[in-house]
Amino acid sequence: MELRTIGIDLGKTVFHLVGLNLHGEVVVRKKCSRKQLLHFTANLKVRLIGMEACGGSHFLGRALREQGHEVRLIPAQYVKPYVKTNKSDYIDAEAIDGAVGRPRMRFVPIKTDDQLDLQSLHRVRERWVMRARAVLQQSAKQSSGLSAWLAQLTARTHRNVAAVALANKLARMAWAVLARNEPYRPPMLAGCSYNLIGRQMTPD
Repeated sequence: MELRTIGIDLGKTVFHLVGLNLHGEVVVRKKCSRKQLLHFTANLKVRLIGMEACGGSHFLGRALREQGHEVRLIPAQYVKPYVKTNKSDYIDAEAIDGAVGRPRMRFVPIKTDDQLDLQSLHRVRERWVMRARAVLQQSAKQSSGLSAWLAQLTARTHRNVAAVALANKLARMAWAVLARNEPYRPPMLAGCSYNLIGRQMTPD
């Protein structure tokens, strides 16, 4: 059997796939595990396989490419317009199947493990900076060593630079607490700076 396209709706352990023949008719509806899916596609003739882009889709995309298939990942927001009726796993798979063959569809490149790790680090850093901005907004209401450090920093630099510096400081503080398995010790306020890693007091 030769298929034109396959759309795969990914789950944690169970995947749903829908396959269209060369005439655009649904001829395959299948529910399977990852192992069963790769066994099914190993000797299958299909022109194009589509999935929604997510962390797991990159691993599966690489595995399907190793079998010789052309695989494309679609951002979830571009699949939604192709959902025809109430949401279900098979309907989602059919929507992916319909979207993947569109000539002007935008796709996400399949990433390697190293690229995914780097992407995760960037996202963690973005979240640290977001939390740091929230701390900056509240720092003027506090009277701690960290608030005093922030007041001095924001007085001489842009708030965006201060937010990044604070994010880095918070990350180092979290690392020190976790690495030493000790309670957090806040910086002292009176006329001194606090070395967060060495826990040493030095005059300002």
